[in-house]
Amino acid sequence: MDVLLYEPEIPPNTGNIMRLCANAGAHLHLIEPLGFSLDNRQLRRAGLDYREWVEVVTYPSLTACLAQLNPPRLFALTTRGQRYYTDCHYQLNDALLFGPETRGLPCTVLDQLPANQRLRIPMCPGNRSLNLSNAVAVVLFEAWRQQGFNGV
Repeated sequence: MDVLLYEPEIPPNTGNIMRLCANAGAHLHLIEPLGFSLDNRQLRRAGLDYREWVEVVTYPSLTACLAQLNPPRLFALTTRGQRYYTDCHYQLNDALLFGPETRGLPCTVLDQLPANQRLRIPMCPGNRSLNLSNAVAVVLFEAWRQQGFNGV
């Protein structure tokens, strides 16, 4: 499974996601521009010593990332999605795309995907969003669960 962070802004979130990917056997892909340096102290603190256990690749653009990965299916997580993330049957080489913490994925990215590949996590009415690392954890673990926790 591939986790793609589009223009992440907050170092501790990315550090937590590094740790999460290491523990779930996922690959982490960061799409620039990043809101921090990869040697940021907060990033290292949140990721602890898991940086060496997870493959992290950066790309200058989403186009470059997708050209390199060529995932069979790309799912974008967005509060504007109509389909719940739990209604999807994930496959081993699927890619999960998450937007920046303060603004989410832009319409220019979302509009390139079919509606059934724009997923959302349910929330109580009136709430805006989950923390990015929490959102990645929720969706990644569901995808991994559907794969029978492959690799454990």
